Amino acid sequence: MTTTPSQDLLPADLTMGTVMLKVGDLKLMADYYQRALGLEVVAEQDGGLYYGRLGKPLVHLAPASGLQSPGRGEAGLFHTALLFEDRSSLAATVATAAQYEPHAFVGSADHLVSEAFYFTDPEGNGIELYYDKPREGWEWNGTSVVMDSLPLPPQRYLQQYLSEESVTGQHEAGAGVGHVHLQVGDVQTAHDFYVDTLGFEKTAGWHGQALFVSAGGYHHHMAMNVWNSRGAGPRKDTLGLGEVVIEVPSGDDVGALADRLKVAGISSHHTGAELRFEDPWRNRLRIAVR
Repeated sequence: MTTTPSQDLLPADLTMGTVMLKVGDLKLMADYYQRALGLEVVAEQDGGLYYGRLGKPLVHLAPASGLQSPGRGEAGLFHTALLFEDRSSLAATVATAAQYEPHAFVGSADHLVSEAFYFTDPEGNGIELYYDKPREGWEWNGTSVVMDSLPLPPQRYLQQYLSEESVTGQHEAGAGVGHVHLQVGDVQTAHDFYVDTLGFEKTAGWHGQALFVSAGGYHHHMAMNVWNSRGAGPRKDTLGLGEVVIEVPSGDDVGALADRLKVAGISSHHTGAELRFEDPWRNRLRIAVR
């Protein structure tokens, strides 16, 4: 069991909110998120578009045409992971994404806790589409969840789970941001920030190259790796990840985190309802009351 005092942990029923992407070509990106991923515009603000399902925003596309693409090896987004409620709705979106741009498909895997398919959007942002296997089937080794990357043949998966009903009903199938995976400069600094300061619990690691963290015993709400970005310093203002929103149940949760950040000497802006701050690589985070 973890030895972290409960008051220093993020709430167990935390959920991931909207991921904001700074985009150079809004029309191109909007077409992808709508037609390839089967999302719909659920809100518009300041020229940006919020795409989601059943009125729930998942991805915020914010126009930033004056910015450059991030260079290879820089910190930032590894992927935004969209979680589907069942295998058939996952299969429907995998099918439309693969049909929209076959070359954007970059792999698939059975992670023991989940089944995942990976894509890249037109501006190079990673996307994971996944389904969680039932929690009672997850294996734990102490406080570490057992995960792997086993083969998951996409054609066989679609043959098994894709149906005409799931394709035609795609927009009526719920989805959420299950987790957000970041590229960082080093894993120890990520642990110091996301576990020791923010209050996530470590659920897995990978040879000192990746860290998986969660609240409430989920396999992971966030992850950080150095596979493409070892040694990366603070980010420049570029296209790509703009902000990650994390939703908590109450203002008390926001206040407790504000206190922890203050003690750790990390600057933040507390509006009363939400808290805005940056991680060591200048990835912007916002903790808001759900």
